[in-house]
Amino acid sequence: MISGRLRQWLSLLVCVLAVILLKSEGASVGITYLQDAVAKGAVCLDGSPPAYHFDKGSGAGVDNWIVHMEGGGWCEDVPTCLSRKNTDLGSSKQMVKQFGFSGLLSGQQKSNPDFYNWNRIKVRYCDGSSFTGDAVDRANNLFFKGNSIWEFIIADLLAKGMRNAKNAILSGCSAGGLASILHCDRFRALLPASTKVKCISDAGFFLHAQDVSGGKHIEEFYGKVARLHGSVKNLPASCTSRMGARPELCFFPQYVVQTMQTPIFFVNSAYDSWQIKNILAPSAADKSKAWKSCKLDLKKCTAAQLKTIQDFRTQFLSALNTAGVINSPSKGMFIDSCYAHCQVGKQIQWSSDSSPVVSNMKIAKAVGDWYYERSPIKKLDCPYPCNPTCPKVDSDS
Repeated sequence: MISGRLRQWLSLLVCVLAVILLKSEGASVGITYLQDAVAKGAVCLDGSPPAYHFDKGSGAGVDNWIVHMEGGGWCEDVPTCLSRKNTDLGSSKQMVKQFGFSGLLSGQQKSNPDFYNWNRIKVRYCDGSSFTGDAVDRANNLFFKGNSIWEFIIADLLAKGMRNAKNAILSGCSAGGLASILHCDRFRALLPASTKVKCISDAGFFLHAQDVSGGKHIEEFYGKVARLHGSVKNLPASCTSRMGARPELCFFPQYVVQTMQTPIFFVNSAYDSWQIKNILAPSAADKSKAWKSCKLDLKKCTAAQLKTIQDFRTQFLSALNTAGVINSPSKGMFIDSCYAHCQVGKQIQWSSDSSPVVSNMKIAKAVGDWYYERSPIKKLDCPYPCNPTCPKVDSDS
């Protein structure tokens, strides 16, 4: 009896805490399934309809729109795509019906003063190609239709009022942050010339770099993704036309951003935790597992490993510079030194007492000032471990 009662109280406590969390970060937003997309072939890996969560704008924000694309990595071959086919990263049937909006998508004026009353959409990610694919594998019943999903969702939102937008932002985190780069100019072209259109990439600037073994793991990985999903034809032509026999390299932002026309803002760590774990020191390049502890906690890195990581930061900053980010008046950046991956979607990192600060500014203020052109924003943090405002735990974990 006592244990049963205890379980009831614990269940009640969990529910109360969940409600408090939702209220503090923003209302729970229901899911919208686009059933009509199925007939058009714009489907998730398993053939289910694409989906998004939509919190309508109000007041002065009723004609302003943020379309934020979810992240979730990529699948590069049939086995990895099959492994996610029956998860929320491959099927809308597995997606949660309610989603709490926070950070950039928060509806709270105090925590998100520049965008809280905009139309805010979170596009669910279920294709495994950063919304670039256009192929079908009938033998394995897999649908690589990411580009069609993106086009159908944007057309649906245009019909629901986005065609009259005064302001519009295409954003995303991780694989969605890469998608916000790859689709940015296309998004601009689909909206009226009078609309102020900009893009925000959160943890989406994936670096074309060698791994610790001297190999090209990430280059080979993205090449497999591009071939499996039939992505090349949907990568920006301004990039692929310049890459000769290697158009798949336009999965790397450093080559795409050079020719982009639409203003874009980069929120990224110079020590992006996903990139250090999967580009610099992937398991395939670390057979002895010498990097295992270091990747979990930079404080556990050896001096030699820290030097390699600092060199990776140097490469990252060089790629930003080559892409024109550092000197372009239309491009903005907030590059911190936190061991983090994706920072705009959570209030604790976006705008709270615990948010990372670079040059006396938090991410929310930096993005808002850049979008509204209150000041040019080029925030670059000092090298690790200099910033005491960074979270103590890797945000990707």
